[in-house]
Amino acid sequence: MAVAEYDKDMEFFVDMQRCIGCHACEMACAECETNGQESMIHIHYVDRAHTVQTTVQVCMHCEDPVCANVCPADAITKDSFGVVHSANTSRCIGCSNCVLACPFGVPQKQEQAELMMKCNMCYDRTSAGKKPMCATVCPSGALFYGTREEIKKKRPDSDPVNTIKFGGETVNTKVNIMMPKGSTELKVH
Repeated sequence: MAVAEYDKDMEFFVDMQRCIGCHACEMACAECETNGQESMIHIHYVDRAHTVQTTVQVCMHCEDPVCANVCPADAITKDSFGVVHSANTSRCIGCSNCVLACPFGVPQKQEQAELMMKCNMCYDRTSAGKKPMCATVCPSGALFYGTREEIKKKRPDSDPVNTIKFGGETVNTKVNIMMPKGSTELKVH
């Protein structure tokens, strides 16, 4: 059986308003054999004392990944498809620079292994033409992997945004966040 080529038209979309906190994405991610039964995606409660609203945290796969830029061991790499991979186990020194530097708070240091781990967009699956595990099980559509045309049909009142402003810093990402129609960027204060 031939392996499909990585489809550059396929993109990852996150619609925070649709997350229902079911944790199906975490369970599916933990089933991935490359993660060592650890989930690389996380569900967080926005303000648990006042609301049941949850949000999903995935690696945004930045165009200029600060996690890779601050790695003194050159253990974190971004491939030609824009996927920022977890630390190379033979190079990672467990310094946690990437954990501290990521504006999205994504990388996590696995203390037992002294190793940084994070979502790699199920590269073993996406490079073979399959969807990431989390996107295949999300019942609410908060996580979607497909083309821009598909997401526009599914969410006609939303626009995919992959430019995020943190104060004076602008971060462009491979992953898109669904925002109200007419939005061109997300501002985080």
